[in-house]
This record gives sequence, structure tokens and C-alpha cells, in this order.
Amino acid sequence: METLVKPTLDFIAAHSGWAFPVMFVTSFGESFAFLSLLFPGTSILILAGTLMSAGSLPYWPVVAGAVLGAVLGDSISFWLGRRYGGGIGRIWPFTRNPELLPNSIRFFARHGGKSVFIGRFFGPVRAVIPLAAGIMRMPRGWFWFANVTSAILWAPMLLFAGDAVGDFGNHVIGSANTALLVLGGLTAFGILATVWAMVRSGRSRS
Repeated sequence: METLVKPTLDFIAAHSGWAFPVMFVTSFGESFAFLSLLFPGTSILILAGTLMSAGSLPYWPVVAGAVLGAVLGDSISFWLGRRYGGGIGRIWPFTRNPELLPNSIRFFARHGGKSVFIGRFFGPVRAVIPLAAGIMRMPRGWFWFANVTSAILWAPMLLFAGDAVGDFGNHVIGSANTALLVLGGLTAFGILATVWAMVRSGRSRS
């Protein structure tokens, strides 16, 4: 799915009026339990920040779309957890990653309601913690507070991190080279993270 990153960014760079809906879908996909494992949302958000620094994207539509998408993705995951309970672990993607949901439930049991806020900033459990919170019947009011406040911090953090990197890179190596360098770094990080997860999984089974 990393092949989606550059075409998506090229599209919104050429059609800035689509920045809000594209960032909304991107952030939603990154935050929704059944899409997050397939969706390169973090990479798109960081690289979108580099385009913001170059003036190719408007700030507020990008930020607003990213925050609202993150809130909705977590909200639907939470609702599904409350509605279907632990039985939801019997369907994809949890059948393919059988430890993902139990680990998230244990994370929630250990940290309580604040796990929804904390989990937003940890890739492997980001989208599954709200599902676990729903299964564990977290009070709706506390969930919404943790969901909204974490989204308000998380999405701008990624965007402005990319913005800062892009601003520095624009002065040193040029905007086009900066985007390519960041994309290459994110791809390499994703490969290393996947290899690490596979090695860890193999060790736990042995």
C-alpha cells in the first residue's frame, strides 16, 4: 500500500481543493481497526506536511480533515467493539493476526481509559485500542474525551513534523528531493518494522 503514497500526494498537490477530503479519508483509514494494517496513513500525513512547508497544500483544510478522520475512525471502531464484543476477533484482520486484539485488550486492561489517548501514538495498537475499549465497555463520555483530545494532538503532530522536515529540506536539498528522501526513509522504516514483527512473532511461537 506504500505505492499509494506518492500518487495520493501528487493528486492533492495538483488539486489542493481536495486536501480536506483526502486527508479525512487518509486519517480515517489509519485510525479504523479494519483498514489500519493496510493503509499507509502515517506516511501520507507526514509527507503531506512536507508539501505544506512548500506551500503546495493549505494548512487548515489538511489539519481539519486529518483530525476529523481520526476521530471518526476511532469512533466506529469503538462502536463495533461495544456492539459485537470479543467475537469480532473471529473475522479478518484478526484471524490473520490472532494476537493483535488480545494484546490490545490487555493493554486497555492495564492502562484503563487513558489507553485510548496513549494508544493513538503507538502504530501497532493505534486503531485496535478503541475496538478493545468498546469490548471492555469503556464509558462513552470518557472515550469521546480521549478520542477527540488525542486526535487534536496526533494529526497536527505528524503534519507539522513533516512541515518542519520539509522546511529544513527545502533550504538544503530542495522540495522535490526532500519529499523523495522522506518517502524513502518511511519505506525503509516500514520494512524494518515488518521484519522485526515477523522475527518477534517467530520467536514467540518457538
